[in-house]
Amino acid sequence: MEAKKGETYKVLKEKMTISQEIKDNLKTFTQIKKSILNALKERRMTVPELSKAIDMSTDRTMYYLMTLLKYGFVVVDEIDDMDEYFYYKLKNNG
Repeated sequence: MEAKKGETYKVLKEKMTISQEIKDNLKTFTQIKKSILNALKERRMTVPELSKAIDMSTDRTMYYLMTLLKYGFVVVDEIDDMDEYFYYKLKNNG
């Protein structure tokens, strides 16, 4: 018996469902990711600056920023003049 191309995918898609909560979390993450990346397109920023720019608490901003750092969207730049905060910038901004 020969299976048709893509049949396995269709069967698995029907059996495995993704909860609405997971879909909502992914949507939220995608929106926050876009906000952070758009803010960093303008210039490099520290966590407090970025937090203010995207209107989000610093701890939540740090969480999402570290996720973007982990997956290579942003990189750490130099430290500020007061030796308090690191600057972050887009990875492809040189």
